[in-house]
Amino acid sequence: MPMIESIETLLVDLPTIRPHILAMATMHRQTLVLVRIRCSDGIEGIGEATTIGGLSYGPESPEGIKLAIDTYFTPLLLQADASRSAQAMDRLNRAIVGNNFAKCAIETALLDAMGKRVGLPVSELLGGRRRDTLPIAWTLASGDTAKDIAEAEEMLDRRRHKIFKLKIGKRAVEADAAHVAAIKAALGDRASVRVDVNQAWDEAAAAKGMALLEAAGCDLVEQPVAAHLRGAMARLAQRFTLPIMADEALTGPASAFGYAAEAAADVFAVKIQQSGGLYAACKVGAIADAAGIGLYGGTMLEAGVATAASAHVFATFPSLSFQTELFGPLLLTEEILTEPLAYADFSLTIPDGPGLGITLDEARVAFFRRDAERKSVHVLPTQTERV
Repeated sequence: MPMIESIETLLVDLPTIRPHILAMATMHRQTLVLVRIRCSDGIEGIGEATTIGGLSYGPESPEGIKLAIDTYFTPLLLQADASRSAQAMDRLNRAIVGNNFAKCAIETALLDAMGKRVGLPVSELLGGRRRDTLPIAWTLASGDTAKDIAEAEEMLDRRRHKIFKLKIGKRAVEADAAHVAAIKAALGDRASVRVDVNQAWDEAAAAKGMALLEAAGCDLVEQPVAAHLRGAMARLAQRFTLPIMADEALTGPASAFGYAAEAAADVFAVKIQQSGGLYAACKVGAIADAAGIGLYGGTMLEAGVATAASAHVFATFPSLSFQTELFGPLLLTEEILTEPLAYADFSLTIPDGPGLGITLDEARVAFFRRDAERKSVHVLPTQTERV
């Protein structure tokens, strides 16, 4: 039986192609926690944990994730059976509360190793894929209406995206609604326009905003109020025909069950890291299916590793009525995979090789890891255009 011999964590800092403005933070770079699990049979699995804006989005930061894995996770997992990912995760869950992002990175690496070991993609280990491509949304988050329209037009011309999500919530409700209405008017029926408020409104502001957004032709409103205000979400869902989506509120199967039981959302944004792992994300999806709630494949703006892992999960869902937004690698100026994920014709092609079906570009990871000793920029391989 293959044993877990070592677990390594790396902090990798990558710049974004432009400032990415959210209600709670403005991102200029993304920090990844890459995880390598090396097994006694010579197989290595890789995982990734990525948050948004340090601690501004949730309770885990990249530095905290690395510390938790190095200090608490690793002693529990060394010499464990590498072929029994469920047992390994049970061991972690019994000893460690929360830390969903860190647990997801570990489970991703274990499943990647198992897929390589048995010669199957991760999606097959999760029950079998139902699709080979995923429609991909793009987030317009400059805050400037003219720039966002120009960016959307470019994406349409290049056939890269025809679903656009706008980050709003920093300005007055009326100003944000006018911004969305102008973009929807410019794009018309050529594109779907949605918004993400990232919990920035109270219930009264959300009611006003949703009425204005519904009139503007918006297709979806994501997490308009704080995650714990389940009653407010339920009242808004009942009041408007404009679909309302839960995101930050979904921290695993238990929260998904609560939201479904109270009819507090029309759509669930499923995220593997918020859910606590790939299997937990599948359970969130199953709860939504059972309750007649639409599904949307969410992102934490991850790089290639976690994006590939998410794609494998979403490939198994019977339905993705609101598509996905796995655009994280495209927001970064640098690629960390030897073969970038394939985006074309408004979709992402799900890797079909064993495990996650991806390989790290070791030279680029070594260069961008936080503790790297950079003697010269000339050691950095040439990077392809990202925009």
